Amino acid sequence: MEQLVFELAAPEAPCLANFLPGRNAELVAVLPAFIAGQHNATGMLLWGAPASGKSHLLAAAVALARERGLAAQYVAQPRELADDLGGADALIAIDRVEEADAAAAGRMFTLFNALQQRSGRMIAATRAPLATLPLREDLRTRLGWGLVYEVFALADEDKSMALGAYAKERGFALSGEVIDYLLRHGRRDMRSLLATLAALDRRSLATKRPITVPMIKEWLQQELEWERRTNG
Repeated sequence: MEQLVFELAAPEAPCLANFLPGRNAELVAVLPAFIAGQHNATGMLLWGAPASGKSHLLAAAVALARERGLAAQYVAQPRELADDLGGADALIAIDRVEEADAAAAGRMFTLFNALQQRSGRMIAATRAPLATLPLREDLRTRLGWGLVYEVFALADEDKSMALGAYAKERGFALSGEVIDYLLRHGRRDMRSLLATLAALDRRSLATKRPITVPMIKEWLQQELEWERRTNG
Protein backbone atom coordinates (compact mmCIF):
# COMPACT_ATOMS: atom_id res chain seq x y z
CA MET A 1 0.00 0.00 0.00
CA GLU A 2 2.80 2.41 0.85
CA GLN A 3 4.12 2.24 -2.71
CA LEU A 4 0.89 3.68 -4.08
CA VAL A 5 1.69 7.27 -3.20
CA PHE A 6 4.63 7.15 -5.57
CA GLU A 7 2.38 5.97 -8.38
CA LEU A 8 -0.09 8.78 -7.68
CA ALA A 9 2.58 11.44 -7.69
CA ALA A 10 3.34 12.40 -11.29
CA PRO A 11 6.86 13.86 -11.51
CA GLU A 12 7.04 17.61 -12.01
CA ALA A 13 8.75 18.89 -15.12
CA PRO A 14 12.45 19.27 -14.33
CA CYS A 15 13.57 22.81 -13.53
CA LEU A 16 16.23 24.39 -11.37
CA ALA A 17 13.64 25.27 -8.73
CA ASN A 18 12.83 21.62 -8.04
CA PHE A 19 16.44 20.43 -8.06
CA LEU A 20 17.87 20.10 -4.55
CA PRO A 21 21.50 21.17 -4.94
CA GLY A 22 23.21 19.68 -1.90
CA ARG A 23 26.90 19.67 -2.82
CA ASN A 24 26.04 20.97 -6.31
CA ALA A 25 25.33 24.57 -5.25
CA GLU A 26 28.13 26.03 -7.39
CA LEU A 27 26.96 24.15 -10.47
CA VAL A 28 23.35 25.27 -10.00
CA ALA A 29 24.55 28.87 -9.62
CA VAL A 30 26.75 28.72 -12.74
CA LEU A 31 24.26 26.99 -15.05
CA PRO A 32 22.00 30.02 -15.76
CA ALA A 33 25.02 32.19 -16.53
CA PHE A 34 26.41 29.55 -18.89
CA ILE A 35 23.07 29.34 -20.70
CA ALA A 36 23.06 33.12 -21.06
CA GLY A 37 26.51 33.02 -22.68
CA GLN A 38 28.23 34.79 -19.81
CA HIS A 39 31.06 32.26 -19.71
CA ASN A 40 33.64 32.17 -22.47
CA ALA A 41 32.98 28.50 -23.15
CA THR A 42 31.05 26.52 -25.74
CA GLY A 43 30.77 23.36 -23.65
CA MET A 44 29.82 22.21 -20.18
CA LEU A 45 30.34 18.60 -19.13
CA LEU A 46 28.47 17.05 -16.20
CA TRP A 47 29.52 13.67 -14.88
CA GLY A 48 28.39 11.60 -11.94
CA ALA A 49 26.84 8.38 -10.74
CA PRO A 50 23.41 7.22 -11.89
CA ALA A 51 20.49 9.04 -10.20
CA SER A 52 22.70 11.95 -9.21
CA GLY A 53 20.54 14.42 -11.14
CA LYS A 54 22.37 14.87 -14.43
CA SER A 55 19.35 14.29 -16.66
CA HIS A 56 17.27 16.60 -14.47
CA LEU A 57 19.84 19.36 -14.88
CA LEU A 58 20.02 18.91 -18.66
CA ALA A 59 16.23 19.11 -18.97
CA ALA A 60 16.16 22.08 -16.58
CA ALA A 61 18.79 23.87 -18.67
CA VAL A 62 16.74 23.38 -21.84
CA ALA A 63 13.59 24.60 -20.08
CA LEU A 64 15.38 27.69 -18.79
CA ALA A 65 16.84 28.46 -22.21
CA ARG A 66 13.38 28.24 -23.78
CA GLU A 67 11.94 30.50 -21.07
CA ARG A 68 14.53 33.06 -22.14
CA GLY A 69 13.47 32.78 -25.76
CA LEU A 70 16.37 30.64 -26.92
CA ALA A 71 16.02 27.63 -29.19
CA ALA A 72 17.15 24.59 -27.23
CA GLN A 73 17.09 20.81 -27.62
CA TYR A 74 17.44 17.87 -25.23
CA VAL A 75 18.90 14.69 -26.73
CA ALA A 76 18.47 11.56 -24.60
CA GLN A 77 21.55 9.83 -25.98
CA PRO A 78 24.17 10.61 -28.67
CA ARG A 79 22.87 8.06 -31.17
CA GLU A 80 19.70 10.15 -31.47
CA LEU A 81 21.67 13.07 -32.87
CA ALA A 82 20.62 13.92 -36.41
CA ASP A 83 23.19 15.07 -38.93
CA ASP A 84 21.63 18.52 -39.11
CA LEU A 85 20.66 18.87 -35.43
CA GLY A 86 21.23 22.28 -33.97
CA GLY A 87 21.20 24.30 -37.13
CA ALA A 88 19.26 27.05 -35.37
CA ASP A 89 19.64 26.03 -31.75
CA ALA A 90 21.43 28.15 -29.18
CA LEU A 91 21.73 25.24 -26.72
CA ILE A 92 22.00 21.47 -27.18
CA ALA A 93 21.90 19.18 -24.12
CA ILE A 94 23.15 15.63 -24.76
CA ASP A 95 22.69 12.89 -22.18
CA ARG A 96 24.54 9.57 -21.73
CA VAL A 97 27.60 10.57 -23.73
CA GLU A 98 29.36 7.36 -22.63
CA GLU A 99 27.02 5.48 -25.01
CA ALA A 100 28.24 7.31 -28.12
CA ASP A 101 29.39 5.04 -30.93
CA ALA A 102 31.85 6.20 -33.58
CA ALA A 103 29.17 7.73 -35.79
CA ALA A 104 27.49 9.57 -32.91
CA ALA A 105 30.85 10.83 -31.65
CA GLY A 106 31.52 12.21 -35.11
CA ARG A 107 28.21 14.05 -35.12
CA MET A 108 28.94 15.45 -31.65
CA PHE A 109 32.32 16.69 -32.84
CA THR A 110 30.78 18.41 -35.88
CA LEU A 111 27.98 19.86 -33.77
CA PHE A 112 30.38 21.23 -31.17
CA ASN A 113 32.37 23.04 -33.85
CA ALA A 114 29.20 24.47 -35.40
CA LEU A 115 27.95 25.70 -32.03
CA GLN A 116 31.33 27.27 -31.33
CA GLN A 117 31.25 29.19 -34.61
CA ARG A 118 27.86 30.73 -33.89
CA SER A 119 28.31 31.23 -30.11
CA GLY A 120 25.97 28.38 -29.25
CA ARG A 121 26.45 26.06 -26.28
CA MET A 122 26.52 22.34 -25.60
CA ILE A 123 25.88 20.67 -22.25
CA ALA A 124 26.83 16.99 -22.15
CA ALA A 125 26.33 14.47 -19.37
CA THR A 126 28.04 11.18 -18.65
CA ARG A 127 28.32 8.64 -15.86
CA ALA A 128 32.12 8.55 -16.06
CA PRO A 129 34.91 11.14 -15.84
CA LEU A 130 36.03 12.59 -19.14
CA ALA A 131 39.44 10.88 -19.05
CA THR A 132 37.85 7.43 -18.91
CA LEU A 133 35.32 7.89 -21.72
CA PRO A 134 35.86 5.74 -24.85
CA LEU A 135 35.65 8.74 -27.18
CA ARG A 136 37.76 9.93 -30.07
CA GLU A 137 40.47 12.22 -28.75
CA ASP A 138 39.42 15.36 -30.64
CA LEU A 139 35.92 15.16 -29.13
CA ARG A 140 37.31 14.45 -25.67
CA THR A 141 39.54 17.51 -25.99
CA ARG A 142 36.64 19.77 -26.95
CA LEU A 143 34.43 18.51 -24.13
CA GLY A 144 37.28 19.31 -21.74
CA TRP A 145 37.77 22.87 -23.04
CA GLY A 146 34.78 24.24 -21.18
CA LEU A 147 33.29 23.87 -17.73
CA VAL A 148 33.46 20.43 -16.13
CA TYR A 149 31.48 19.54 -13.00
CA GLU A 150 30.98 16.37 -11.06
CA VAL A 151 27.31 16.01 -10.03
CA PHE A 152 26.96 14.64 -6.51
CA ALA A 153 23.91 12.65 -5.45
CA LEU A 154 22.34 13.67 -2.15
CA ALA A 155 23.52 11.44 0.66
CA ASP A 156 20.78 9.74 2.64
CA GLU A 157 21.55 11.83 5.69
CA ASP A 158 21.10 15.01 3.63
CA LYS A 159 17.72 14.09 2.17
CA SER A 160 15.71 14.83 5.32
CA MET A 161 17.07 18.36 5.55
CA ALA A 162 16.63 18.88 1.80
CA LEU A 163 12.99 17.73 1.83
CA GLY A 164 12.20 19.95 4.81
CA ALA A 165 13.81 22.96 3.15
CA TYR A 166 11.99 22.29 -0.13
CA ALA A 167 8.62 22.18 1.67
CA LYS A 168 9.37 25.33 3.68
CA GLU A 169 10.33 27.28 0.55
CA ARG A 170 6.99 26.34 -0.98
CA GLY A 171 4.96 27.38 2.04
CA PHE A 172 3.93 24.15 3.73
CA ALA A 173 5.13 22.34 6.83
CA LEU A 174 6.64 18.88 6.83
CA SER A 175 7.36 17.12 10.10
CA GLY A 176 10.32 14.87 10.71
CA GLU A 177 7.89 11.98 11.16
CA VAL A 178 6.47 12.50 7.66
CA ILE A 179 9.93 12.82 6.12
CA ASP A 180 11.09 9.61 7.81
CA TYR A 181 7.98 7.82 6.57
CA LEU A 182 8.57 8.94 2.99
CA LEU A 183 12.22 7.90 3.11
CA ARG A 184 11.34 4.45 4.46
CA HIS A 185 8.76 3.64 1.78
CA GLY A 186 8.95 3.55 -1.99
CA ARG A 187 11.54 5.01 -4.31
CA ARG A 188 14.26 7.13 -2.74
CA ASP A 189 15.44 9.14 -5.74
CA MET A 190 14.84 12.85 -5.30
CA ARG A 191 12.66 13.26 -8.37
CA SER A 192 10.16 10.75 -7.00
CA LEU A 193 10.36 12.20 -3.50
CA LEU A 194 9.73 15.74 -4.73
CA ALA A 195 6.83 14.53 -6.86
CA THR A 196 5.40 12.91 -3.74
CA LEU A 197 5.71 16.16 -1.79
CA ALA A 198 3.89 18.03 -4.55
CA ALA A 199 1.09 15.45 -4.54
CA LEU A 200 0.81 15.59 -0.74
CA ASP A 201 0.68 19.37 -0.82
CA ARG A 202 -2.19 19.24 -3.31
CA ARG A 203 -3.97 16.68 -1.15
CA SER A 204 -3.47 18.83 1.93
CA LEU A 205 -4.93 21.89 0.22
CA ALA A 206 -7.89 19.92 -1.15
CA THR A 207 -8.79 18.38 2.22
CA LYS A 208 -7.68 21.36 4.35
CA ARG A 209 -5.69 18.98 6.52
CA PRO A 210 -2.01 19.16 7.46
CA ILE A 211 0.35 16.60 6.03
CA THR A 212 0.73 13.86 8.63
CA VAL A 213 1.49 10.15 8.50
CA PRO A 214 -2.16 9.26 9.37
CA MET A 215 -3.36 11.52 6.54
CA ILE A 216 -1.00 9.80 4.10
CA LYS A 217 -2.10 6.32 5.21
CA GLU A 218 -5.77 7.27 4.99
CA TRP A 219 -5.28 8.64 1.49
CA LEU A 220 -3.42 5.51 0.41
CA GLN A 221 -6.18 3.30 1.82
CA GLN A 222 -8.85 5.27 -0.03
CA GLU A 223 -6.95 5.01 -3.30
CA LEU A 224 -6.30 1.31 -2.80
CA GLU A 225 -9.98 0.63 -2.20
CA TRP A 226 -10.90 2.71 -5.26
CA GLU A 227 -8.42 0.75 -7.36
CA ARG A 228 -9.84 -2.55 -6.15
CA ARG A 229 -13.39 -1.48 -7.00
CA THR A 230 -12.30 -0.22 -10.42
CA ASN A 231 -10.40 -3.38 -11.28
CA GLY A 232 -12.75 -5.72 -9.47
